[in-house]
Amino acid sequence: MPTTRATTNDRSAVRTLLRLWPHVRAVRARLVTAAFVAIVASCVGLVIPLVLKWMVDGPVADRDPAGVWLGALYLLLLGVAEALLFGLRRWLVARPLSGVEAGMRATLYGHLQRLPVAFHDRWASGQLLSRGTTDLMLLRQFLAFPLTFLLVNGVTILVGVTIMLLQDWTLGLVILVPAVPVVVTCVVFEKRYARVARLAQDQVGDLTTVVEESVLGIRIIKGFGRHRSQARAFRELSRTLRGTELRKAGLLATIFGVIVTLPELAIGAALVLGTVRVADGSLSAGTLVAFLSTALALRWPVDSIGFLLAMSQEAATATERYFEVLDEEQEDSGRSGVPRSRDSGLRFHDVRFRYPDAPDGSPPVLDRIDLHIRPGESMALVGATGSGKTTLTALVPRLHEITSGRITLDGEDITAMSREELRAKVAVAFEEPTLFSASVGENVLMGAGERAGAAELNRALSVAQAEFAHALPQGTDTQVGEQGLSLSGGQRQRLALARAVVGRPRFLVLDDPLSALDVHTEAAVEAALRDVLAETTALIVAHRPSTVLLADRVALLSGGRIAAVGTHHELLRGNAEYAHLMSGAQEAEDER
Repeated sequence: MPTTRATTNDRSAVRTLLRLWPHVRAVRARLVTAAFVAIVASCVGLVIPLVLKWMVDGPVADRDPAGVWLGALYLLLLGVAEALLFGLRRWLVARPLSGVEAGMRATLYGHLQRLPVAFHDRWASGQLLSRGTTDLMLLRQFLAFPLTFLLVNGVTILVGVTIMLLQDWTLGLVILVPAVPVVVTCVVFEKRYARVARLAQDQVGDLTTVVEESVLGIRIIKGFGRHRSQARAFRELSRTLRGTELRKAGLLATIFGVIVTLPELAIGAALVLGTVRVADGSLSAGTLVAFLSTALALRWPVDSIGFLLAMSQEAATATERYFEVLDEEQEDSGRSGVPRSRDSGLRFHDVRFRYPDAPDGSPPVLDRIDLHIRPGESMALVGATGSGKTTLTALVPRLHEITSGRITLDGEDITAMSREELRAKVAVAFEEPTLFSASVGENVLMGAGERAGAAELNRALSVAQAEFAHALPQGTDTQVGEQGLSLSGGQRQRLALARAVVGRPRFLVLDDPLSALDVHTEAAVEAALRDVLAETTALIVAHRPSTVLLADRVALLSGGRIAAVGTHHELLRGNAEYAHLMSGAQEAEDER
């Protein structure tokens, strides 16, 4: 869940919606043309009452059948023209706005890929999904309909009222009486509906998060028999969302009651007054028919004000939520002018790290880290749980940004490199492997360049002892399913290791990559991994003595600082904390 949610108390819907302009600029010609066509169509509809006036005061009064048939033909032609024009408007906007929606979704997705890990740690995935799906659908609907018809209906009402006043200003003033209370109601409605609309859309994001987590965690839910508690949580969120939607419906019912009832009463009063005037001869029957027909033609533009305002507020909220993500700062591409160090290999220079959202005054997770891994050397990183090992490894590929200090690769500050260049040099494998809904081969080759093929894939699978992939139903073309849950934990971890080594990286960062393997498989992987480590510079988070022995040297991380550096045997003899950690790991390994 995001830690902050924008409030709508001081938000201007118009100013918010104007932020969409860069995205619709390419289709503005079509939107303007569609609005013009819709205005013409509405004005054509307002000509129909004038034809009725001519028919009633002319052919009908004169008992002229030919004139009546001619008038009927005019009405038919006007009706067909109105329908065709509205059809043309829909054709003009449908395809380009679908393109706008797709482009905005692609922009959002691309931006999410470039946001730092700290952002994704803060935000619930369901909130991001709802912004990329429901919110963008609302924006497309707004651009296709309310945006145009707020203008079209405004022009139609203005032209229609002008026609009525020209026909008879007394009856026109009667029709205008409800204008003030309707406008006041719309202003009050807009402010209240904006708050409820924002709340509802945030609650949709919360509900999406629960559904996603329940689907991904279905094995845990079933394994611990928590389906009832999860269902209860889902029902509570659904009930909350239902209550919010009912509040929205109540507000809509209120505004509809006002903007439908008051104009209808005004039309009724105009009908009574007009009938009296026709009876005493001060008003022609044709004028009364035309006046009332024009008033009835304006019912739709007036009645639609409520839901057009509602859709506009929902679109403004969706725009606000969309740009909340886009306004987040991306990872910078690298700083120019950073001096190059003479050090080679991987080096940490007085590195400090504190999480961006950590309370003020809290101690850093990592403090004054000075560590040098020489070219071609493998260094194991050992420490108690919570000492900061995983955080330290995440700093190398810049999954997190250091608070102060420097990290250099072959003397070059990593902040001076583009992320693309940095991550082409550094490969990573995490303790909790993530696989995508793709084939085994595609998952592994994500760690290599575009030219990598079967030879590189087979080599990487061999190093990671993941030849089981060839025995799968479709071999390396087998789809592993979402999160790779169709595979065992050890299989997923071996594929993640294969992905890390497939590109023959210059620098390799491994976060306890063998934790899910059995003893025999671990030994086979370690034997194959030694050849890979001989060709690269590696930092390996290790908990087992067998993994530590893969490395040339060991660094002990304690309390966020490097407490000791040396070979495994040196630290075992000379550092009590290290000896204690290794003895515990060895005992656990022996018990296993």
